[in-house]
Amino acid sequence: MFIKGKRIVTDKKVSVHNPYDNQVIEEIGLSTEKDVAEAIEIASEGFRILKNMPAGERAKILERTAKIIADKKEEFARTICLEVGKTINEARTEVDRAINTIRLSSIAAISLKGETVRMDIVGATKKMAFYTRVPLGIVLAISPFNFPLNLSCHKIGPAIAAGNAVIHKPATKTPLSALMLAEALIEAGLPEQCISVLVGPGSSVGMALVRAPEIRKISFTGSLEVGETIMANCGMKKVTMELGSNSAVVVFKDAPLRLVAKKIRKGGYTLAGQVCISVQRVYVEEEIADEFLRELSLEVAQIKYGDPMQEDTEMGPMIDEPSLKKAEEFVEDAKKHKGMVILGGSRQGTIFLPTIIFDVEESAKIIQEEAFAPMVAVNKFKTIDEAITRVNNTKYGLQTGIFTKNINFALKCAKEIDSGGVLINEIPTFRVDNMPYGGMKGSGLGREGPEFAIKEMTEEKLIIFDEIE
Repeated sequence: MFIKGKRIVTDKKVSVHNPYDNQVIEEIGLSTEKDVAEAIEIASEGFRILKNMPAGERAKILERTAKIIADKKEEFARTICLEVGKTINEARTEVDRAINTIRLSSIAAISLKGETVRMDIVGATKKMAFYTRVPLGIVLAISPFNFPLNLSCHKIGPAIAAGNAVIHKPATKTPLSALMLAEALIEAGLPEQCISVLVGPGSSVGMALVRAPEIRKISFTGSLEVGETIMANCGMKKVTMELGSNSAVVVFKDAPLRLVAKKIRKGGYTLAGQVCISVQRVYVEEEIADEFLRELSLEVAQIKYGDPMQEDTEMGPMIDEPSLKKAEEFVEDAKKHKGMVILGGSRQGTIFLPTIIFDVEESAKIIQEEAFAPMVAVNKFKTIDEAITRVNNTKYGLQTGIFTKNINFALKCAKEIDSGGVLINEIPTFRVDNMPYGGMKGSGLGREGPEFAIKEMTEEKLIIFDEIE
């Protein structure tokens, strides 16, 4: 863990393993509920410091942090590769994105502003008013294993930009890049009281933080089930919930099938499918379904999987044994629901083979739940209304991709699909870090992207002036 500007060594340790070969990378101090109380006390002091720091200085700290990460790009990338199991090239891309996210947070720090409020709506008055945005206090950032650096930056960057202190609880399996990020922030000039990193189980350390009344805001990325547990226990706090999905792509007959197949090769199998906006469902217009399935099968069959540290590896391992077993269960369930396994469907050591399942019933887990695995289900549809109904027939709604040249079809899908983002002629896995990112229904509450997240990490303070005689 990381408190008051340094890593803390404790008697109790947690081993961080390489998901590919299960070798121990490093052992770090394990936090306890006692550490929670200390971190909150320190963060309360950090908030008093940071809220009075000029926005320009907070912006400079974030800009310097981005430079430090850039200077140590290969070290960050290697760490991410080892602790997550994503390929070294995927890891480098994440570092580049994290640098951008921190820089966007720097911009957000100096762009944050309020507005004037009309006082003369109901008649003449001498009153004038405006509101300003003020920081909340302590922000709890709970980040997942799959993007341990960039998704941490999406929470920590805007929180600091707004003037909040942060307690970060990264995924216990992938805490190393989170510790490196905290060190970069301190090196950049952030007061040591303003960032703490606690590493421990969500059921104890995480829940103690969630329930703590001193925490004013929770920014969480993870599963719907854990998100619901947090909501049931957090009390009167502001929350941002970036939760799960089973993102869909709709392919109309006028779409360029080879291009779509190439995009889904990337969108369905990057990080072994362990991405909340990974392509999981593909609905293809019936008359081109066979042709599309051939194109997709040719693409997916070429994916090179193996050691993520090798430069030419395209897909690495899954994060742990339970995730592999869950993927196997999804395949078996799909078979029971009349799905045909076209490719993959089994594991090879710590790697789950890139999988395509065709013509599976809509009640199957691969359609209704989040697989979080390198598997894509391809089903047929006859009409646009049928496609929209199938896309919406799930508890999730994060992002959806539509491929068509027909502007009327595109507009109808954009209006009627219940997703936080509808992407025309792009896969739902697409994300740039300045866009408002978030879902509907069980996919979450609130939006990320520094310009948008900073507003959710502040509150409006109204100020009214009146003349007196």
